[in-house]
Amino acid sequence: MDSIKVWFFAGGEAGTEKLNAFTGSYIRLMKEILSDDFDVIKDIYFRMPMMNVISALNHSQKPLEHPLENKLVKKAWTQITADVSSVNLKLVLTSSSSGSVIAAQTACYLAEQNSRNRGSSMPFDLALGASMISTDSDLFLKLADYQRKGLIGSIVYNDLQDEDDNITGIGGRSKIEAYSNAFGLILPAFSKKFNRPSFLNTHHEKGHVHRKRSKTVQKAIDFIDVLLVKHKLAGSGYAEKAAKAIQELKVLCGPL
Repeated sequence: MDSIKVWFFAGGEAGTEKLNAFTGSYIRLMKEILSDDFDVIKDIYFRMPMMNVISALNHSQKPLEHPLENKLVKKAWTQITADVSSVNLKLVLTSSSSGSVIAAQTACYLAEQNSRNRGSSMPFDLALGASMISTDSDLFLKLADYQRKGLIGSIVYNDLQDEDDNITGIGGRSKIEAYSNAFGLILPAFSKKFNRPSFLNTHHEKGHVHRKRSKTVQKAIDFIDVLLVKHKLAGSGYAEKAAKAIQELKVLCGPL
């Protein structure tokens, strides 16, 4: 039986000392379900949270020409390849928010190296949650091209976006579009495209949905349900274990 390793590229807030409810719960639950078959990509954040957003805006549109010259992608790549001990290791890259951009760029490099027989020989799966990457971008289209070539297995995108989260796809097809969208998100009163509340509004009830969802355990449960149960990215055995864990949590905690 092939072994598996599931990695998580968390959003920029994971670079702070205190994890938000989603990130903390997702890591804890995935660790309970997958044990040593799950790990978190570390040190892919800037000290200033805003820099994580800026970096994501800058790199959401197209694959990097020289990925390992980007220190965040290089750190991710180093951790993943250091853990690959077998050509039969199945990789699953999961991500959220700004972390999805680093995951996508790392995935492009991994797929390219695999095409040259320099990495894992097995197709890997990729999940881009609550993502700033547009499906019309060259970056996403390149990922889809790698998938068609058999270098990437599943790409989970639509199932991991919140319906009312207007941060989805704001990276657009160009940096100009990305920053125009970001301006509209931050100052919706001056935008014809985006409605209130502002992305800066972190209120637990009236705030932006992207920020509100990050404060919930339910988002973690929804992610795990999509990734492990619906799409079975970690296989049937872990799908059953995840479904059982989710059901037990619902019984224990009630509506979240």
